[in-house]
Amino acid sequence: MPLLITACVAFVTFLQGQSTANAVPGDPAARARAILASFTAKDFSKIEAQFDDKMKGALPSGRLEALWATLQGQAGAFKGCSADSRIRTIADKTMVITACDFERAKVDAQIAFDQSGRISGLAFRPAGGGAADTPYALPSYANSSAYAEEDLTIGSSEWALPGTLALPAGAGPFPAVILVHGSGPNDRDETIGANKPFKDLASGLASRGIAVLRYDKRTRTHAARAAAIPGLTVKEEVIDDVLEAAKVLRGRPKIDPARVFVLGHSLGGMLIPRIAAADPKFAGFVVMAGAARPVEDAIVAQTTYLANADGAVSPEEQKGIDDAVKVAAEVKALTPEDARAGKTIFGVPAAYWIDLRGYDPPSAAKAIAAPMLVLQGERDYQVTMEEFARWKGALGSRRDVTFHSYPALNHLFIAGTGPSRPAEYQVAGHVDEAVIRDIAAWVLGGLGVRSAK
Repeated sequence: MPLLITACVAFVTFLQGQSTANAVPGDPAARARAILASFTAKDFSKIEAQFDDKMKGALPSGRLEALWATLQGQAGAFKGCSADSRIRTIADKTMVITACDFERAKVDAQIAFDQSGRISGLAFRPAGGGAADTPYALPSYANSSAYAEEDLTIGSSEWALPGTLALPAGAGPFPAVILVHGSGPNDRDETIGANKPFKDLASGLASRGIAVLRYDKRTRTHAARAAAIPGLTVKEEVIDDVLEAAKVLRGRPKIDPARVFVLGHSLGGMLIPRIAAADPKFAGFVVMAGAARPVEDAIVAQTTYLANADGAVSPEEQKGIDDAVKVAAEVKALTPEDARAGKTIFGVPAAYWIDLRGYDPPSAAKAIAAPMLVLQGERDYQVTMEEFARWKGALGSRRDVTFHSYPALNHLFIAGTGPSRPAEYQVAGHVDEAVIRDIAAWVLGGLGVRSAK
């Protein structure tokens, strides 16, 4: 799961670096500030009146108020926004990014306008979520002389994705790991706030003789086309591209095709059983903070946790909890007819919700024949120790499944102290070296040996 303050409406994300001569009428930054002022004034009908047709379908009347309440339930009370904004022109749309402060998190408000000035996209994402926004330094456990990185392409034709292969020095053949993102339009580094956990994993594992392939997610690179897929599910969002990544690795002369592994984080970990079912040739699987409860229930749990984080629940936070409960109930009530009719909840197609609604990842993982490594940060509030216990309950009797949990680590497997909060994702850190060490040992020789942890 991503930070739930990453409310990506209608899967609207934007490619960076593509420009056009088209521009929104007037001053887009001023328009964005006026829209944010309407949010704080709770004048939601004024914002909804500016939606284009797709946004009206994604956020029917009244839903915007629920989104704002849910955001404050998770990030805390709104404090204010910067007077400065970043403007990006993507294809025929103009996106304005404004940094805003909430009580518990810094958030980038992303508002997109079409050429006629209508709102065509809206998202609240963790501040600094762009790959170029935060300077990055390699972790101390990375040895840049032990590997080299090269850019390559995953898939072909309309769904081609840019990727990076970290390849150890030497003749090989090397084992390889494919990194599978959590939910949301992630880049290849899984950039969240000031952190790049997938880049950490790639450098750390490649330094230890394991090739690592990571790539930009389909909903980032091909956002509009992905949003237009009828009945979009995680198959199109995630799984199809994992299979394409495996084809790339198995065709490389320095990669051992019999030792290609998949590492899934959060939603990616949740989908490991489905990935395994789609391709039985994978050598093994790593589940990092694998979600084990329905997405709609996780929304309620995370909203409640954050609202109670300071020991008192404000009226705004309670409304956020109440609205999250309503959303969960609406998801549970969806029918196949809703999917056929193209209904959305928070911009997410009914087909997507229905596809995951009855899915039980730990139980489904019993059918996986290959070895597995299941990892969990004990400070993680997004995917909890209770969910880790469910993986153990389902797979703990198998000698080819290894479990590790780490007392100080959060959802990104970065160390911290005290209860985890969204604000800590804004502090630059690295995936803990113990995690790198455990994954490397398992891939290189520890398969099938159960941990005592």
